[in-house]
Amino acid sequence: MEAMAMAAAGAMRPLALLPLLLFPLFLLRPTAFASDTILANSSLSDGQTLVSSGDIFELGFFTPPGSTSPAARFLGIWYKGISPQTVVWVANREPPVSGTAGNLSITGTGGRLVLADGSGRVFWSSAPPSNVSVRSSNSTARLLDSGNFVLVDGGGGGLLWQSFDYPTDTLLPGMKFGWDLTTGLDRYLTTWRSAGDPSPGDYTFKIDARGGSPEGFIWYNGSAPPVYRNGPWNGLRFSGEPEMEPTNPSFRFDFVANRTHVYYTYTASSSAAVILSRFVLNQSSAQRYVWLDGGWSLYWSVPRDQCDQYAHCGAYGVCDAGTSAMMMCGCPTGFEPASPRNWALRDSSGGCARSTPLNCTGGGGGDGFLRMAGVKLPDTTNATVDAAVTVDQCRARCLANCSCVAYAASDVRGDGSGCIMWSSPLVDIRRFSYGGDDLFVRLAASDLPTNGDDSSRKNTVLAVVLSLSGCLLLALGAFFIWNKFFKIKGRFQRTQRLTSFDSSIPLNQVQERKLEVKTRHSTDLNITLFDINTIALSTDNFANSAKLGEGGFGPVYKGELDGGQVVAVKRLSKFSTQGLDEFKNEVMLIARLQHVNLVRLLGCCIHGEERMLVYEYMDNKSLDTFIFDKARSSELNWSRRFNIILGIARGLLYLHQDSRFKVIHRDLKAGNILLDGDMNPKISDFGVARIFGDDTDSHTRKVVGTYGYMSPEYAMDGVFSVKSDVFSFGVLVLEVVSGRKNRGMYSNGEQTSLLSHAWKLWRDGNALALLDEAVAGDGGAYSRSEVLRCVQVGLLCVQERPEDRPHMAAVFMMLGNLSAVAPQPRHPGFCGDRGGSTSTDGEWSSTCTVNDVTVTIVEGR
Repeated sequence: MEAMAMAAAGAMRPLALLPLLLFPLFLLRPTAFASDTILANSSLSDGQTLVSSGDIFELGFFTPPGSTSPAARFLGIWYKGISPQTVVWVANREPPVSGTAGNLSITGTGGRLVLADGSGRVFWSSAPPSNVSVRSSNSTARLLDSGNFVLVDGGGGGLLWQSFDYPTDTLLPGMKFGWDLTTGLDRYLTTWRSAGDPSPGDYTFKIDARGGSPEGFIWYNGSAPPVYRNGPWNGLRFSGEPEMEPTNPSFRFDFVANRTHVYYTYTASSSAAVILSRFVLNQSSAQRYVWLDGGWSLYWSVPRDQCDQYAHCGAYGVCDAGTSAMMMCGCPTGFEPASPRNWALRDSSGGCARSTPLNCTGGGGGDGFLRMAGVKLPDTTNATVDAAVTVDQCRARCLANCSCVAYAASDVRGDGSGCIMWSSPLVDIRRFSYGGDDLFVRLAASDLPTNGDDSSRKNTVLAVVLSLSGCLLLALGAFFIWNKFFKIKGRFQRTQRLTSFDSSIPLNQVQERKLEVKTRHSTDLNITLFDINTIALSTDNFANSAKLGEGGFGPVYKGELDGGQVVAVKRLSKFSTQGLDEFKNEVMLIARLQHVNLVRLLGCCIHGEERMLVYEYMDNKSLDTFIFDKARSSELNWSRRFNIILGIARGLLYLHQDSRFKVIHRDLKAGNILLDGDMNPKISDFGVARIFGDDTDSHTRKVVGTYGYMSPEYAMDGVFSVKSDVFSFGVLVLEVVSGRKNRGMYSNGEQTSLLSHAWKLWRDGNALALLDEAVAGDGGAYSRSEVLRCVQVGLLCVQERPEDRPHMAAVFMMLGNLSAVAPQPRHPGFCGDRGGSTSTDGEWSSTCTVNDVTVTIVEGR
């Protein structure tokens, strides 16, 4: 990093030696100032920059690349030597200086910085110091390696002003995000208006210090309700951001809340190297980035999904992103939907109501508490906090207070301590698959799970457990005898029915058991291993009548197990384009991934050379059988299509961000999206997926995937990342909207791709023309805003440059919240035909070498 910055600086300094005749050209390219400091008797002009002593940050005048006004100039701070330019602070967010006449200097009194033009018009000045009587002839302004621009009193060396107190859209390590209660200074983030306009945008991220426990809120135009809430600080992290707890010792998160200060800050430090990190608020999310391997890597991002939308499930409602879109909201034990009719219509904003009123007689003895584990604590704006009591004392206080409806520990470190008590309806609760806090919700005794308070039931529970132990031992003995008898009987029956099975495969009586698979990423993995007799019996010896289809892995059969469960069996073909590595990859990956929008692996079969995967059966097969079939496309109305798009986005977000391992699918396409009986989508086929992280290379010499869905950088250079999947998702969105494949499309008699067609319609302001006729002709039964947002998001995902494409957290936020501001898409990455050939079975394939990378592209199902 330092070498890159020094090289860039070295390339600029020789410009100072250019003849005066070339002075106009000199203005077009900034040159480094003499140092990192502006003295009282000097100034900084447009074309000059300050560079911090460690060559990390640079301060000067710039025009945003996407600006519609090339003459608009802003004074800002950016990372030195990083391309594209990454701006972290802007002085004159509005208005800009017109032309190159801008000049930054220190006032004659030495107490302020002033940005003006040649006519003396002031465009920005720093806030006056708290000591307004300061007069110094030798005040200095300096750019530090932290990115902080400071004005220091030359006489006593005291700090008069610093840019860290006035952030724009970026929080850097060491910055304080929050309040100085003694001066009333509020440090908060505000988005840029657009990529080319740094003026204050519509979204702000602030710490609200008015409530019992301060929390961070994202607001849209400052209006209620907020867009997002990060939850109270629990001693380790914000309750709504379990990802915040660092596993890397180089990062530390801190929160200070006392009589004089309420703020959050973080540090990024390492003895080995400088760590560059930034937290940015944009129109769709707040994202933390770390500079790794020559690029910005997303560390984490919020909001992540619909459950992060403030009060998505209403009062007392609990949101769980791990469930289906239609069942995301639920009511805790002791509560029921306040309006069952609205919930049936998927409107859960009314929240939940108590099934039984609380009984506050006898010191609350008739009530108890339901423990909700792993949740984001409710909004604490109206809660009370006492950090000096124990959790047991907190429980007693809540039970004795008739208005108290819930309590939780304010500090989760150790055994927990402190007390948060809620006396108003609980709002904005979500459940996490990992992390989260314990919330104790007050219930009437009759509504407690076992008809009593948990603390008073300990002896009863113990007695019940002891009394049941003897019964359990007897039951286990009886089950062993029954299971042994019927397994022997089952073996005999299977042997009789398998006489016509391929005799070249030796049959043995391997029983269903657990297969232990070692991976380099984790401990042993347990999955069910089916014997080949069971699989053959369930598929009627792999009869053609049971065959569902065929893909790169091999044929897929419908089967029915002994218990009546219907399954789909993928059988590795001897001539498969995939092999044992893909088989092992899929087993190890999908067995660890549990999400409602991922197909569920029930087990596998390994017998001789046979390799088979057993999945849950999807009644409606794959998405491509609907959207590309004119006879069936009408079965997918717009509501179903939009839910399918949301479901795929949710599943992909889980793979990229929320699963135990971060996974790149690498072959996301319509044929790999399966639909259950309710048309809920499930991502399948993880044969070529890759776990990525510190031990994963993002380059490969063997490019595998499907033509039309592959991102340009992956197909051409073998570079893959989460943005490769984002590109594929964008193609898939446009296909679902239009009902057309990305390749083989004709417009005005000319062959073109779906991406180029959609891009042209978008530029012409006619994006609705992309909508499938099967939907558009459905009497107008579709949401115009949803269609336009899907086209916009699809085009954002297929932009040519990976860094321009949004992450899936932002994608899901834009799709799930139509009020969120989405950026305008740039030119898509068109994938042209590279001269493939068509085989007799309709499967298209092509192999080529680009930049010394072997490319193997396969399409067909």
